[in-house]
Amino acid sequence: MNTATLNSVAAVPVSRTGHRWAMLTGTALALALLISIAVGAALWPDEGLHTHLDARSLPPGPGHWFGTDPLGRDVFTRTLKGLALSLQVGLASATLATLLAVCLGVLAALHRRLDAAVGVLIDLVTAIPHLVLLVLLSFALGGGTRGVIIAVVLSHWPTLARVVRTEVRQVLAQDYIVVTRQLGASRAHIVWRHLLPHVLPQALVGGVLLFPHAILHEAGLSFLGFGLEPHLPAIGILLSEAMRTLSAGYWWLGLWPGLCLMLMVLSFERVGSALRLVTDPRRAQE
Repeated sequence: MNTATLNSVAAVPVSRTGHRWAMLTGTALALALLISIAVGAALWPDEGLHTHLDARSLPPGPGHWFGTDPLGRDVFTRTLKGLALSLQVGLASATLATLLAVCLGVLAALHRRLDAAVGVLIDLVTAIPHLVLLVLLSFALGGGTRGVIIAVVLSHWPTLARVVRTEVRQVLAQDYIVVTRQLGASRAHIVWRHLLPHVLPQALVGGVLLFPHAILHEAGLSFLGFGLEPHLPAIGILLSEAMRTLSAGYWWLGLWPGLCLMLMVLSFERVGSALRLVTDPRRAQE
C-alpha cells in the first residue's frame, strides 16, 4: 500500500468526524433558533399586532426594534409571530410529506402494480413546474393554512418517494432477504425488521431537507396571495405589504422579515446537508 492510499484511508475518519461535528453544531443552533422562536412567540405580548395610529411608519429604534408599519403595528412582533407560524406550517407539511413519500415508496417497491401507478404519479407531479403546481393546488383547496399544508404535501413527496423506492429495491435484492423469505418470514416481518431500518435514515434526511422548502413555499404562496389568511402575521404577507410601500422609503418593512426568514431557512438547510453527508458514506469520503 503506497503513501497516497494510506493518506486517503486516514483522511476518511477525519472527514466523517468533521461532518458529524458540523451536523451537531448546526443541529444545536437550529434547535436553539427553533426553541427561541417558539417560546418567544408564545410569551411575547400581542399588543404589537394591534393598530396604533399615533405610531405609524416609525423607523427602527429603542421603542420598536424593527420599526412600525403604516398602521402602527410593531414589525418585530409581527415578524416573531410570523416565524412561529411558518415553523408550524413547515413542520406539519414536512412531516406529512415524508410519511406519504415513505408509504408510497415502500408500497411501490413491494407491489409491481402499485409501482407502475406510483411511477406515473411521480412523473406527473414532477412534470409540472413546482410553483405553478403549488398555486393551482392551493387555489383549488381554497387557500388558508390547511390549503397551503395540503398543497405543499402533495407537491413535495415525489423526490423522497423515488429515493425510498430505490433504497427498498436495493435491500430486497440482498441475499439475506432472499434467505429470510425462504425461511418463511412474512412480508410484514421483512418490512418492520429489515426495510424500515434502512429507509428511516433517508426519510429523516428527506424530512429535514423538506422543512426549509416548505417554509419558503408557504411564504411564496402567501406573498402571491394564494397562501395564509391576510389577517395572519405571516412572513409572506409582511413581504407583500412591504412591496406596496417600498417606494415610500419604508425599507425596514421588508428587510427584517426577509432576513429572519432567510436565517431560519439557511440554518435548517445546513442541518439537512450535514445530516446527509453523515448518513451517506460516499458523500462523506469526498
